[in-house]
Amino acid sequence: MSPENSIRLDLLRSAPLDSWVALSHDESRIVAAGRNLNEVIEQTHAMGEQDPLILKTPSTWGPIFG
Repeated sequence: MSPENSIRLDLLRSAPLDSWVALSHDESRIVAAGRNLNEVIEQTHAMGEQDPLILKTPSTWGPIFG
């Protein structure tokens, strides 16, 4: 796994389960998290984040095959 993918995976695993999560434009940190998409979008705009990557985390983490 590349270092970038490893960092992204660690970030996502640290995020709340079954939530919407916004990563910074460079995908180096979580800038917002919440139960609904609109809440996360509002948080990212309020922080001034220009181009976040918004994802939905799973309700549980399963094994990763690679």
